[in-house]
Amino acid sequence: MICSTLSALSGVGKGIKWLSNLNMVLSFGLLTFFIIFGATALAMQILGKGLINYVMHLPALTFTVFPADGPGSPGEWQGWWSIFYWAWWIAFAPFVSIFLARISKNRTIREFVIGAILAPSLMCFLWFTLLGGTAIDLELSGVAEGKIYAKSLTAQLYEVINIMLSQGLATVMSVLIVILLLTYLVTSADSAVLVVNTINAGGEAGAKGKAHIIIWGLILTAVIASLLIAGGLNAIQAAMIVGAVPFSFMMVLMGIALIKALYRDGLRKKGDQ
Repeated sequence: MICSTLSALSGVGKGIKWLSNLNMVLSFGLLTFFIIFGATALAMQILGKGLINYVMHLPALTFTVFPADGPGSPGEWQGWWSIFYWAWWIAFAPFVSIFLARISKNRTIREFVIGAILAPSLMCFLWFTLLGGTAIDLELSGVAEGKIYAKSLTAQLYEVINIMLSQGLATVMSVLIVILLLTYLVTSADSAVLVVNTINAGGEAGAKGKAHIIIWGLILTAVIASLLIAGGLNAIQAAMIVGAVPFSFMMVLMGIALIKALYRDGLRKKGDQ
C-alpha cells in the first residue's frame, strides 16, 4: 500500500505508467518462457476446446442454479466460487470503470473494447492454458510424479518452475514471479487510491489533491488490515459481496443508459450529415 500510494501520487503518466510497463514486460517474459519450454501444443488444444465449450454452455450455465446438497456438490461450488466471482467484479466495477475512462480519454469505443476487454481477456486465456497445460502435461507424462497436484493452489506455479528448472534458475524465476505479483497488486491498489481520491476531491490535482491521496491511501490500508485481522480472506470476500449487491442493480440501469446514449449519439451524427 505504501508503494501504491506513492505510485498514485506520481500520477497516471509517471509511477502508474512505469509500473504498468514493468508489469507487462515481466508478464510477457514469463509467458514467453512457457511458450518456448512449456507444453504449448497441448495448451493450444485446451484453449481451442475451452473457448468452444465456453461459448456453447455459457448461456445455459448463466441461468442454472444447482442445489447445495452438501460438501463437494455442484451447488456448493457455485455458491463459493461462481457467485462470489461475479460479485467480486461487480464490486470492482465502479473504480475500474472510472480508472479506465480516465486513461481512455479521446479513444473510440472500438479502441476501448479491443484494448481494455479483448486484449486482456486473450492474455488471461493464454496464461491459464499455457501454465495449466504445462502442469497437466508434466503430471500426465509422469515427470511431476504428483508433486504439482499435491501442492496448494498458491504453490503450484512455483512447483511447476521447480520441476522445469534447476534449483538456482528456479529460485531466480520464483523471485521474478513474486515481483510480478507485487506489481499486479500495486497497480491495482494505486488505481483504487487514485479513483477514490478523484471522486472525493472533486478532481483536484494540486497539492491539496496529493494530500487527499495520502489520506485515502492510509484509510484503504487500515480497511484492508482490519478485514485481514478480523477474518482473513473470508472477511474480504463477504465485504465484496455485500458491496456488490446494491451496485448490481445500478449496473443494469447504467447498461440501459449506455444503449440510450449510443442511440442518441447515432441520431446526432445522422442529423449532422
